[in-house]
Amino acid sequence: MSKKFCIGILGGGQLAKMSTQAAVRLGFDVVILEKEKNSPAGMLTHNEFTGWVDDDKLLKQFAHRCDVITLENEFVDHHRLEILEGLGKKVFPSSTTIALIQDKLLQKETLAQNRIPVPRFVAVEKYHSFNEIASILGKPFVLKSRKMGYDGYGNALVKNEKEYTAGVERLSYRHSNLMAESFIHFSMELAVMVARTKNEIKIYPVVQTIQKNHICHTVIAPAKISKQLKKDCEEIAVESVKAVHGFGLFGIEMFLSDDESIIVNEMAPRPHNSGHYTIEGCVTSQFENHIRAVMGLPLGSTSMVNKAAVMINLLGKQHPQKTIDAYRTALDYPNVHLHIYGKAASRAGRKMGHITIVGDDAKKILKQANGVEKKIRL
Repeated sequence: MSKKFCIGILGGGQLAKMSTQAAVRLGFDVVILEKEKNSPAGMLTHNEFTGWVDDDKLLKQFAHRCDVITLENEFVDHHRLEILEGLGKKVFPSSTTIALIQDKLLQKETLAQNRIPVPRFVAVEKYHSFNEIASILGKPFVLKSRKMGYDGYGNALVKNEKEYTAGVERLSYRHSNLMAESFIHFSMELAVMVARTKNEIKIYPVVQTIQKNHICHTVIAPAKISKQLKKDCEEIAVESVKAVHGFGLFGIEMFLSDDESIIVNEMAPRPHNSGHYTIEGCVTSQFENHIRAVMGLPLGSTSMVNKAAVMINLLGKQHPQKTIDAYRTALDYPNVHLHIYGKAASRAGRKMGHITIVGDDAKKILKQANGVEKKIRL
């Protein structure tokens, strides 16, 4: 038998774990590079490198083991990806795409230049005052770290001078460069997953996302929107991926504004929380299509297998149960699909796992999923 293809993943968290599971099922080997040993993904393979991309020697050793390389988040310095490409490795998404996405100001500029609807935005300089920015964006506005922001950690809603000063100080510790966006009054938050290779594009159903403390908590698939809005979301999602020269898997988060227009919030060049439901809810999961896209293989069907699916994140809570007790709680419901990520430690709000229920009645399974989630403490 010929040598197995080996897929390298930069990062070893839950997204890498679920991508690894899909890759192994297809018969591929996986190499993980993560800062700490025994990451959720690293525990699934004997090929785990401990360290990070800033270590030249380690990066070369990692690259030597890989036929193709992908990543589980957009926080990898694109210059380090250029090194991998310089070693002759195919990287998906490419260093060019990551450079356009990981800086949120550059991401918004790129989308706007391609006539994709985004909030009004402006770079925040040290000399800018609250009133200067408010005169451009209105009040309130959202202050954002241009890099390293996720799950609300890099955002601050600003309504006055005091909140602006506090926001600048807090976010500058995360990343020195900031930006600001107009606040969007929305009726619903939406998301679309897009898989793209050089030969084809596949679009997953438009879903509704519900946040809890700025963290994606609930996903309802499909979103209850009109056919025209669905079409608009799909077209905007595909054009967003093309704007950043993207190949691989992408999650595009959107607002449905009060005036029924679609506005792109952010995009992620990887599997996304809003696509976890696809494991049980679609013919081909986002993770399998991630692997297929990276390998340049034909993409699988993105059609749903039932009329509806609901996914709820299991966020860390105080006084967690023993893991085995959490299993018993969730699995007492025969139609609940339980995923526990195997993280070493829990903290309030940390993504520890998720549950998914599929069925014909979205309201019914949403009510059940909420009931199950309340009983689980991880």
